[in-house]
Amino acid sequence: MALSIWEILAVFAAGVGAGTINTIVGSGTLITFPVLLATGLPPVTATVSNALGLIPGSISGAIGYRKELAGQRRRILGLSVGALIGGLTGATLLLALPSTAFETIVPVLVALALVLVILQPRISKAVQRRRDRTGVPARPDGGPLLFTGLMLASVYGGYFTAAQGIIYLSLMGMLLDDTMQRLNAVKNVLAAVVNSVAALFFLFVADFDWTAVLLIAVGSAIGGQIGAKVGRRLSPSLLRALIVVVGTAAIVQLVLR
Repeated sequence: MALSIWEILAVFAAGVGAGTINTIVGSGTLITFPVLLATGLPPVTATVSNALGLIPGSISGAIGYRKELAGQRRRILGLSVGALIGGLTGATLLLALPSTAFETIVPVLVALALVLVILQPRISKAVQRRRDRTGVPARPDGGPLLFTGLMLASVYGGYFTAAQGIIYLSLMGMLLDDTMQRLNAVKNVLAAVVNSVAALFFLFVADFDWTAVLLIAVGSAIGGQIGAKVGRRLSPSLLRALIVVVGTAAIVQLVLR
């Protein structure tokens, strides 16, 4: 589909914005998806094009957080297996199910994730007190509960991607004893895994617009670097507050869409 110069600039700018916000928090799809729809792309084509275009942004953000990824190789490899399975499942569901199948549950999932993010400090302290009483140390990989939760979140990520990062952070914040910045770095890697496996699947079975893909790809790669520089400077409290603000905006847009 031919785009006007203004549509090209709008899609590119949306890519930069999405790459930035995805690296810091998540929900960048809520920037790019409406812009792609406004250019005239059908919803499924816009979703597929968006997933393909955001891959460089996810990789760029993960590279930007490489310092925080140090020492997390085993954790990332284990959780990436669940992300891969979930992402492929979600991509399959996108083409097999009507869009209304997830539209009702998605705002609920995001709202629940935000509640968990807000309560995460208290939950973490309660969990730590319990560990101190029982003498059972925290599992560095979060155990089966985190693996299952992230895999299910990745099913949603492969289907639509909006706010999947917020869900990832809420689950890891509860079940892993680590800093928000290091968890955010893991989130970026998992998002890259989900986007990549979904995109590879879409390449063979779905329609997409190459112009939109390239514009978002370049924009999101730039945004990923911007997001890494900004995000790592945020305090845990400020990062948590930003997650709540972005997540609330995501819920409003998902409900009104």
